[in-house]
Amino acid sequence: MVSDSLEHKSVVIDSSRGAVEHLCSLLLEAAAKHFDSDDVFAIHLALEEALLNAIQHGNKQDADKQIKVEYFITPAKFEISITDKGTGFDPDAVADPRAEENLRKCCGRGLLLMRSYMDTVEYNEAGNCVHMVKHKTKAPNAS
Repeated sequence: MVSDSLEHKSVVIDSSRGAVEHLCSLLLEAAAKHFDSDDVFAIHLALEEALLNAIQHGNKQDADKQIKVEYFITPAKFEISITDKGTGFDPDAVADPRAEENLRKCCGRGLLLMRSYMDTVEYNEAGNCVHMVKHKTKAPNAS
């Protein structure tokens, strides 16, 4: 069945933690049909981080702003683009949280985690849209 092997949608969600949690649940449930628990964990961590960054840093916690999410889930790949209404940022200008002067800071690790757990993390020129891809790392479980 095509619906079991492919999911491609574009949605707009409110800039709220509740909307993020609901969307994460739906996407992780879809990913779990194709990916093992290690990959689902990686997707979960990066997805939640990117969406919360869109709320906090992109939309500046403005409840009137929304987040556009486009995703494409297949048996071999989880792909997502998240666009906020903010002015964007330069991801290369974000301080490395592993640098000695940043080790004790309680923030700034999100981009590193996203890059560590996803195979592709790239931003549009404006810096208000992140595109992430996770490829399946292990063969599917025998059914």
